Amino acid sequence: MDLTPVLAGFGVVLEPANLLYCLLGVVIGMLIGVLPGLGPAATIAILLPITYGIEPVTAIIMLAGIFYGAQYGGTITSVLLRLPGEASSVVTVFDGHAMARQGRAGTALGIAAIGSFVGGTVSIVALSFLAPVVAGFALDFGPPEYTALALLGILLVSTVSSGNRLKALIAACLGLLLATVGRDGFTAAERFTFDNLSLADGLDFVPIAMGLFGLGEILYNLEQRHRAPDAPVSVANVWPSRSDLKQSSGAIGRGSVLGFVLGILPGGGATLSSLAAYAIEKRRAKDPSRFGKGAVEGVAGPETANNAAATSSFIPLLTLGIPANATMAVIFGALLIQGVTPGPQLVSEEPELFWGVVNSMYLGNILLLIMSIPLVGLFVKILRVRPAVLAPITVLITLVGVYTVNNDVFDIVLVIAFGALGYLMKKLGFDPGPLVLAFVLGSLLEESLRRSLLIFDGNPAGFFTRPISGVLLAAFLLVALLPVVRSLVRRQRRSRERSSESTRV
Repeated sequence: MDLTPVLAGFGVVLEPANLLYCLLGVVIGMLIGVLPGLGPAATIAILLPITYGIEPVTAIIMLAGIFYGAQYGGTITSVLLRLPGEASSVVTVFDGHAMARQGRAGTALGIAAIGSFVGGTVSIVALSFLAPVVAGFALDFGPPEYTALALLGILLVSTVSSGNRLKALIAACLGLLLATVGRDGFTAAERFTFDNLSLADGLDFVPIAMGLFGLGEILYNLEQRHRAPDAPVSVANVWPSRSDLKQSSGAIGRGSVLGFVLGILPGGGATLSSLAAYAIEKRRAKDPSRFGKGAVEGVAGPETANNAAATSSFIPLLTLGIPANATMAVIFGALLIQGVTPGPQLVSEEPELFWGVVNSMYLGNILLLIMSIPLVGLFVKILRVRPAVLAPITVLITLVGVYTVNNDVFDIVLVIAFGALGYLMKKLGFDPGPLVLAFVLGSLLEESLRRSLLIFDGNPAGFFTRPISGVLLAAFLLVALLPVVRSLVRRQRRSRERSSESTRV
């Protein structure tokens, strides 16, 4: 591995402007993590217009800082207020708040900060070594491989992610449908434009993201946040004891590896990683009854895993051009707006951007560790600001921001329409993440599929004649059929149990 571009990346990070925006991103991320419901995807979507006047490297460094900074911000309210600021912090509530009620809030926050730092750092080191290898491997990708990869990504988002699978599949299908709006790239025929010139070039990603994640989340949270949060408990003895560190060291190690692996998978991400880490720690424990009552491993494992996953999810984005989760889809849009196309060529053609972003995460994790505890009091005070004050300001910023992209009033109409759709989706239990990911991957899927069929003279069996696309499609079929097989096995078990009960009677 040539270390010259890696060292040059550190030079990029240490530029004053990039240092400032890295710090700004981490602080905003922690703040967003503290405010329940808004989330990094919504924040990044709202801030997209601001990145136009910034250098691409600087903009992505700031957006990346928001993403992994939000993972720790959600921990603060989970521990102190029993109010998860992020979906990935939900399981931290179980033992983190129990520790706080026992007078160990400082220990819980300290362990979470250390675990987040270790998990993020391990993931960054692994990313530094693995990403160039993946990029080199991806140079062999052609239209058939990208078709199979896009199919697998959409399916994994719908089946691996937490929540109702059927609703996730419906949302993904809607995203694929929206990706077809506009002129056909092969025949120039107009599709679903309804003779509207504004739709002729297709739907823009920015209004969709800002509507679903920005306006939709704001409307939903205004309805949900009726009650005031409980009074926060006091924080003392932030640095964990030796016994706490020893007890949580195994959980931190396992969470680092698990989070890194699950973060790479489409649909995995921080939320699934934290849930899986908590389940593993509870299963491994000699006394599982401790969990939910203040077990330090119940904080260390999930918090380590979600930060590791937040970092490793950059691998498929930067090396393959495939966003692994909704936040990565928004960052993908930010890269495209900046004129940067994520993919296998990024490492060789834009080494300063690639290694600048990767190396900024080292610095960002150190900043998180340093600032996490001193800013706790400030973040808890921010929680007391009424949503009725914050929401109108955020909506105004969203609408002004989306207008400045193309100076087109139609974009504001789209934001309002997708904001209403996002609100309805949240009300009905639909996650907007699969829709956005399918929309991003839809264009890639359609173009690659049609090019592949031209290569294979219209014979779909050609996909299985190429090793990479064949393996990816086999994985697609395995993931698609697995739920069907599980349901059949359950039915057989139930029928056997019923027959055995009838014979007894």
